[in-house]
Amino acid sequence: MNVAVFTGIRELEICERPRPVLERSGDVLLRIETVGVCGSDIHYYTAGRIGDQIIDHPATLGHECAGTVMEVGAGVDVLEVGQHVAIDPAISCGQCDQCQQGRAHTCRSLQFLGCPGQAPGAVAEYISIAAESCHPIPDSMTMVQAALVEPLSVAIHAQNIAGMQPGGAVGILGSGPIGLSVLLAVGALCPGRTYVTDLLDNRLELAKRCGADWIGVPTDENIVESILNEEPDGLDCVFECAGRQETLDQAVELLRPGGTLVLVGIPETDRVSFRMDSLRRKELRLQNVRRQNDCTKAAIDLVASGAVGVDLLATHHFDLDETKAAFDLVADYADGVVKAIIHVPNSPRLQ
Repeated sequence: MNVAVFTGIRELEICERPRPVLERSGDVLLRIETVGVCGSDIHYYTAGRIGDQIIDHPATLGHECAGTVMEVGAGVDVLEVGQHVAIDPAISCGQCDQCQQGRAHTCRSLQFLGCPGQAPGAVAEYISIAAESCHPIPDSMTMVQAALVEPLSVAIHAQNIAGMQPGGAVGILGSGPIGLSVLLAVGALCPGRTYVTDLLDNRLELAKRCGADWIGVPTDENIVESILNEEPDGLDCVFECAGRQETLDQAVELLRPGGTLVLVGIPETDRVSFRMDSLRRKELRLQNVRRQNDCTKAAIDLVASGAVGVDLLATHHFDLDETKAAFDLVADYADGVVKAIIHVPNSPRLQ
């Protein structure tokens, strides 16, 4: 089978590798149809690491994926050959203290697709994965939509743990794929007044199409002043989706006393800072987001019902042998890209 193998910083080759075999009775063999290029993939592609997770080249990446079940293990009775599925890329042990407490996403032995030292990436024609990670999708859902279920599930998890109330004032700082996914999730599950910022005009235009009430470019205006003119008491909740020091600072200024700062973006540096006087005086709550926790089915239901339009995020499409071009495009923020989708050979572009 063909696999995209990352051989160094911003280097990859399409290589021939043996098709995986089912080693456990609870596994299934998937033919991958679509893979979205995630911001975390780009961290590994351009820097070779996220914090202490360092790539040992050669490596495979990719986790936002959807596929078709081609073979099922002897112990699998919930899936059938030929089913189309969206993938939860986190495989938990089910036994540790975290799993027992309902926190499978922070499992002590978590195996995550495309994560160094854990599980192979999904930018390949086939993968073997635990059946419980595969969620059947309705016939009405396309394979592009199914790949976008994963970032939407992260957004749903972020919204769930933010402690929001309907009708509140919400900031989303950074309107890349994850910020736009948060915007869609908030609009569907806990609607209120949404204020969205980004450095790129095309992403803000897309945010408007996704339902943002207010958009602003921090380099064009004082966005803190502008938003507080609209919301003098401050925002109830801010989702920081850019992973940048300046947006963290803006979030603290924008929040009302008792507000919640939800940390979704992945910073490029190991450390960030906060103005502790503001945090303390306002008694702000900081909530970190670690991927998602059992939100895949909810994401599928939202997409299938038409409540969220994830198709808007998929701006560029590539074949498997064009994977390097896809990663370079996203890494360089080129051509107005928001989400690049990689289609394996023989996978129709519209599915």
